[in-house]
Amino acid sequence: MKNYIYGIHPVIEFLESGKEPETVFIQQGLQGPQVGKLRSVLRERGLVYKVVPVEKLNRITGKNHQGVICYMSPVTFHAVEGVIPAIFEEGKVPLVLVLDRITDVGNFGAICRSAACAGTDLVIIPARGAAAVTAEAVKASAGAISKIRIARVSKLKETLRFLADSGLRLYACTEQGKDLLQDADLSAPAAIIMGSEEDGISPAYLEMADAALRIPMPGTITSLNVSVAAGIVLYEACRQRQV
Repeated sequence: MKNYIYGIHPVIEFLESGKEPETVFIQQGLQGPQVGKLRSVLRERGLVYKVVPVEKLNRITGKNHQGVICYMSPVTFHAVEGVIPAIFEEGKVPLVLVLDRITDVGNFGAICRSAACAGTDLVIIPARGAAAVTAEAVKASAGAISKIRIARVSKLKETLRFLADSGLRLYACTEQGKDLLQDADLSAPAAIIMGSEEDGISPAYLEMADAALRIPMPGTITSLNVSVAAGIVLYEACRQRQV
């Protein structure tokens, strides 16, 4: 089934309805009042778009796309500011997973499956520089993505600050962490930050963390795939919360 819509007005209507796009493509050099309105709607919702040559759009559809194509997200994203208070109101202790620039769809899907199995309350991803939440990602998670709450944010630093102000401790999981994973109190409200496959957690987010945790690795290889590492950390939190 087709998972995209095309045409300036249909895409504007789709976005103004509050529905979530996966990716919005706008033709390079496209001008006009309606295009300006489209960009304004995208800015108001904090959504990113990609400027592409017309040839790319023509490869997607041979119909009159008017220079605009929007792929629709297979999930509905949640607002962090609404989810966190709701978790506390339910009498639960929040467990949040923050993914900083995880770009591999397979890793993202596997992490989401571990998050769902471990009872994670919310997974937060940045709007830029992260794997798109596509049908491929849903497949990689074996359907788990549709069973967890995901928030996509345009300003991750502000989101981390909101989490801290809401009473969650920020734990950065990194190979260079000073504290061992099992020594951290993950039974309290917590947000676990996992970093990029390429260069780990951004320095700005490391500075915001209450602690930097490392997984003990006595073997000769001292690094783990990020999806494996995320699973280990989440299940340590799960273990502590069931004691």
